[in-house]
Amino acid sequence: MRRLQFIAAALTLMLLVACATPFDVGTANRTLTPQAAAGNLGAAQGTVVAWGGSIVAAQNFENSTEFEVLAFPLDRDNRPQRGATPTGRFIAVYPGFVETADYGPGREISVIGKIESTRTGTVGQARYVYPVLGASRMHLWPKDEGPASSTQPTIHFGIGIGVTR
Repeated sequence: MRRLQFIAAALTLMLLVACATPFDVGTANRTLTPQAAAGNLGAAQGTVVAWGGSIVAAQNFENSTEFEVLAFPLDRDNRPQRGATPTGRFIAVYPGFVETADYGPGREISVIGKIESTRTGTVGQARYVYPVLGASRMHLWPKDEGPASSTQPTIHFGIGIGVTR
């Protein structure tokens, strides 16, 4: 009887873990965009947000690492939707050293942090105002290498007969 209870508990735990969101953002604001935050810092400053996107640049400093990110809306797993319309750019400041070879341009990242300030920079020749996020948590998403690396579960049904030449 105890063995059956153990198996039932283990199966329940595995099912719950399988349903967990890969990057839980808790109560962080997912609706405020970087573009809106940069345009109204007075209302946005101090807000804890969950933003994500594609890394444009990363730079290490003595006590932190800064990321310039082209933001996209987050999907239900809090992964950036790269096919969607960008929602602006932001700078994430993460305390400590992060290996920029791993967090390189083009990689997808999700970040939770508090909006601290804005910083004026350029995108090409254009002046741009970036919201600066004090990052408390980050998640680097695996590189997409085709359908096998999709975060969505796949189920296949078939007869199992195939012909190749």
